[in-house]
Amino acid sequence: MAYSADGTRLFSCGTSKDGESYIVEWNESEGAVKRTYQGFHKRSLGVVQFDTTKNRYLAAGDDFSIKFWDMDNVQLLTAIDGDGGLQASPRIRFNKEGSLLAVSGNENVIKVMANSDGLRLLHTFENVSSESSKPAINSLAAAAAATSAAADRSANVVSIQAMNGDARNMVDVKPVITEESNDKSKIWKLTEVSEPSQCRSLRLPENLRVAKISRLIFTNSGNAILALASNAIHLLWKWQRNERNATGKATASLPPQQWQPASGILMTNDAAENNPEEAVPCFALSKNDSYVMSASGGKISLFNMMTFKTMATFMPPPPAATFLAFHPQDNNIIAIGMDDSTIQIYNVRVDEVKSKLKGHSKRITGLAFSNVLNVLVSSGADAQLCVWNTDGWEKQRSKVLPLPQGRPNTAPSDTRVQFHQDQAHFLVVHETQLAIYETTKLECMKQWPVRESSAPITHATFSCDSQLVYASFMDATICVFSSANLRLRCRVNPSAYLPASLSNSNVHPLVIAAHPQEPNMFAVGLSDGGVHIFEPVESEGKWGVAPPAENGSANGAVATPSVGASASEQPQR
Repeated sequence: MAYSADGTRLFSCGTSKDGESYIVEWNESEGAVKRTYQGFHKRSLGVVQFDTTKNRYLAAGDDFSIKFWDMDNVQLLTAIDGDGGLQASPRIRFNKEGSLLAVSGNENVIKVMANSDGLRLLHTFENVSSESSKPAINSLAAAAAATSAAADRSANVVSIQAMNGDARNMVDVKPVITEESNDKSKIWKLTEVSEPSQCRSLRLPENLRVAKISRLIFTNSGNAILALASNAIHLLWKWQRNERNATGKATASLPPQQWQPASGILMTNDAAENNPEEAVPCFALSKNDSYVMSASGGKISLFNMMTFKTMATFMPPPPAATFLAFHPQDNNIIAIGMDDSTIQIYNVRVDEVKSKLKGHSKRITGLAFSNVLNVLVSSGADAQLCVWNTDGWEKQRSKVLPLPQGRPNTAPSDTRVQFHQDQAHFLVVHETQLAIYETTKLECMKQWPVRESSAPITHATFSCDSQLVYASFMDATICVFSSANLRLRCRVNPSAYLPASLSNSNVHPLVIAAHPQEPNMFAVGLSDGGVHIFEPVESEGKWGVAPPAENGSANGAVATPSVGASASEQPQR
């Protein structure tokens, strides 16, 4: 999903059950498709990636080419093949100005295509580099030089009529890796964030005090945060578009407003009657941010996010809902994990349970859909993972999560699951470990275990681009991992965001949420009822540096961190 640059138009790209890919524009107020763009290969050969630029154009990688549309016209505008060598469904990304387009090619090549403005930009870097010996500028100079050389070869020039209606040249830029970048692996060390000045952190304003934050999510538009507290009350913070925040998106640099409708009503769940503290809060947000489905041990409630009005309540316990997930292709279908270990597939429109899935022995603690594989992955307090086919809802396979020796299997603990952006792998989160699983074989590809003497994991999530994993711990530490190998790259210590009066207390994050468009932004919900949002300092722009590849670590000394909150940063296979 992506908004136009001005944030006024919402687009999404998906694949039907028949394997046909499509891009659509949404009418957000009605939650309905406004237009569907034509021109895709009949059966796309992979997951189609797309991007927008200049509030006017759409581009997508499909059928070994890049296809362009005018946002206001469903017919294909043009297509280019970048002189060949592109992947079947190449990944693409415009720069902010829309003058450069990065495209993934075969054999680990990244092609950079430039229009005339982009070429001027690259030549500017080339001119600057002649006056400076900084390695970063040299890298850009080499890239710009490659651009100049490529521009002289007419065979490498592709004419395109897409941008602003005039003919622009899109030129391949070959990547150049300098020796300086290779040498960085020899001096790599874990990035430690221990002072407030070492990151951008903001505790959101609290007009309504609550005991603890049980669930947390950014809205899909990226301009608000929704929290569910342990007392069944929902809290919503919104960032406003103004001179200091032109996009209106969430940021740690400016505080949002805790929002309520003019009526003053709250979104409050039907709470468990007997033991409200033992209830398992859960919620799920619709794709268009218009509705939230939520439960806190009692009935499931459907709320309107604009008015906070309760639209419907259903499924009174027992059993009680413990996890909710919208079907990715139909907002009327919800997967509901229950505390009796079953999963109910419920159709909201007709108020009917379509199927009841049985395979776990304890309450359901996680659900995740893959709209590419057409499966539902479930996890439970029994530490079991199950894969279900979404066509007939049959169980395809299951596996018990291996727990550390000496830990009794009878001790219940939440196991969370979340799909990677590739929709083929998923993250497993347990208090004892992080793991990446391949779905079709249910095989563990990477694992990061917690030392027996260390604080357990409370929650974890992928960044929006699935390149990072953010994890919170019981001792209030927050760790950032590279998802490719589950190796630790940055650690945020409690002293960086908790005041001195709380740093020695038991206050810690219970939940963690990633921003849907900014890979380096995340938020945590605390056990004292607070919500913190985090970003790296602007001069860094990211959370640490990825550790060198495992097979290359012998080339130089790698500083292995002493991880107080967790295990050795080396992953297990």
